[in-house]
Amino acid sequence: MIEVVTAVDKLEPIEDIGGEAQPLLHVGGLTKHFPVRGGLFGKSKTVRAVDDVTFSIGKGETVGIVGESGCGKSTTARLLMHLMPRDAGDIIYDGRKVGRELSLRELRRGMQMVFQDSYASLNPRLTIEESIAFGPKVHGMADSAARVLARDLLGKVGLRPETFANRYPHEISGGQRQRVNIARALALSPRLVILDEAVSALDKSVEAQVLNLLVDLKREFGLTYLFISHDLNVVRYISDRVLVMYLGEVVELGPVDKVWDAPAHPYTQALLAAMPSSDPDNRTLVPPITGDPPNPIDPPPGCRFHTRCPYAEPLCSETGPKLTDIDHNGHEVACYMAIPNSGHSRAPVSEMTA
Repeated sequence: MIEVVTAVDKLEPIEDIGGEAQPLLHVGGLTKHFPVRGGLFGKSKTVRAVDDVTFSIGKGETVGIVGESGCGKSTTARLLMHLMPRDAGDIIYDGRKVGRELSLRELRRGMQMVFQDSYASLNPRLTIEESIAFGPKVHGMADSAARVLARDLLGKVGLRPETFANRYPHEISGGQRQRVNIARALALSPRLVILDEAVSALDKSVEAQVLNLLVDLKREFGLTYLFISHDLNVVRYISDRVLVMYLGEVVELGPVDKVWDAPAHPYTQALLAAMPSSDPDNRTLVPPITGDPPNPIDPPPGCRFHTRCPYAEPLCSETGPKLTDIDHNGHEVACYMAIPNSGHSRAPVSEMTA
């Protein structure tokens, strides 16, 4: 007997509970410290990889995360996916707290991740069709229905199923493998997709194609993205809001155009100033930021950027500034220079005080 597979044979997205006003994902106080041994007598120390990170992602929004290597971007993503245990903090998916009201199995249905290394993300022993169909089968879909879904998704990401379905990962290019990984992530009908440096290993022409594909898929499937990248041009192109991390902490968060046009934190200003320009008359002659980030095992007191900041004052080394909404419109900064009446010589003075 031939099994008839209909369009109903697919995994439906997790129900929208809170409506548009409720964030799809809220992260509060997310913390991850890694113990390390070293030094005299093997004294234990701690790497502060992610330190009290708090942010929200609205439904249908794309939030970009930027920062230097080692700032905690990828660790944050892995904590959200529960690929490693967190030390502290709450993860709330559409109003439901993960672990208490939402099981990890349900969370994996609603949130998927695409990694940087497209080859290591795929099982070399499975064909492309089998790789995409594997997740739905684990969640109870029949094998025939999962294979039909896999071929349909291959078409959605721009790969002809009759050509690519029975190939193995080593038989296709890096850009094609990343399209397969995107299709595999969509196979469980997630509402949030985390993209961790998903285009950084691709050639620029292929990168542009994949970025446009992501934009089209977001529109077609109603997706929400958390996009992690070190390429600021890519982040500006695809993101609605941007989150800037430094040494495990969030130092600036706001609408992408506001952050680009009026960066308030010196670290953000340095990142933007370091972007390469195609204009020969606009060359970077003086490095906008010097030195390496401090050791995360022993971060400096106060603002962690003060050791590299040209505007640092004694206040900056005493107590770390908190994220503060400086325009009452979602542009948050953790810098005394931007916080009114903070005591920094460059801080604005509010009208009430004046």
